[in-house]
Amino acid sequence: MDRHQYCVILAGGGGSHFWPVTRERKPKQFVIVEGKSLLRAAYERCSGLVPQENILIVTPEKYRERVVNIIPELLPENLLLEPYARKTGPCVAYATYTILRRDPDAVMTVAPCDHIIRDIEAYNRTVTAAMAYAAQNDVLITLGVLPTRPDPGYGYIQVQGGKGGFVSGKPIPVKTFTEKPSADLAKVFVKSGEFLWNSGVFVWKASTIRSEMEEYMPGVTCQFEGWQEHLGTPSEPSFIAKAYSGCDKISIDYGVMEKTSRAWVYPAAFDWGDIDSWSTLAEYYPAIDAWGNVTNMPNAVTEQSKGNIIVGQDPSKLLVVSGLEDFVIIDDRDVLLICPKDDARYASLVRRLSDPKYDSYK
Repeated sequence: MDRHQYCVILAGGGGSHFWPVTRERKPKQFVIVEGKSLLRAAYERCSGLVPQENILIVTPEKYRERVVNIIPELLPENLLLEPYARKTGPCVAYATYTILRRDPDAVMTVAPCDHIIRDIEAYNRTVTAAMAYAAQNDVLITLGVLPTRPDPGYGYIQVQGGKGGFVSGKPIPVKTFTEKPSADLAKVFVKSGEFLWNSGVFVWKASTIRSEMEEYMPGVTCQFEGWQEHLGTPSEPSFIAKAYSGCDKISIDYGVMEKTSRAWVYPAAFDWGDIDSWSTLAEYYPAIDAWGNVTNMPNAVTEQSKGNIIVGQDPSKLLVVSGLEDFVIIDDRDVLLICPKDDARYASLVRRLSDPKYDSYK
């Protein structure tokens, strides 16, 4: 493994994505999928790419104990604690300056922890090749996944060169980014042969992303002025608290990638799932009948029901569903949720819980 290569895991998700299974105290990165948490799986992917001492995790300070319990082998200095969430722009800035202080020649892979990737060998080949390319070129690479369906829930990257402009494994400049198009537009994108799914996994030299952030995200980077003297010292927590208090709340995609002339995409063919809704998470639950009902429960029975997601926390409980179609049924400790399997309606329902009288359930 190359000592100049680093992995940064972004673990700043909130608790609303899969409420009530996730809460503010237990957000999405701690959800168990296929036997391990999303965070643990992300760490293990990184451990096959770079030296252990080069894996960093950025997460809110309130999740420190959970992260340490899940990844006890993580070096303490590699746990970067945010005082509060400010989207991915400040996360990437914090990690970039931390790595630059250690290694001015570093090449970074930055990845969210809410992905499911089963073909680890293909993923590792892709990331390793992308890091080798980035080490020799001043470009900002996004891994672009070859789409298997017109999914409106994903972001899309249009490549330069028109139809057939990309070949898997060969980097190419980006033409446009589109975040979560309509279902009809997603069909047009996939049919055109010019678009890839935006995986949200980035690869670049630390020095290159630094210069682009300082040009396009000054509302973030100016808050980190003086990082050379504070990061990696006892004054780091107070320095970061002050920096975050003035930072713009902005994503790295909007802040830099959609503006820079250095955006490239590396087409990849590994399997990939972005776990951002009950429907996508349910793809990893086993089916219990021929009508598309899925569950994580060993004792679940359906009758005249179709396409439901049934989730429980007590494996000894019997869950019985009859006469429902395309519903999410969640049986948690103190909450029973029954809601149509519609992302917009689910999000609207969760927003209603902002009332302070529901604080104990958040």
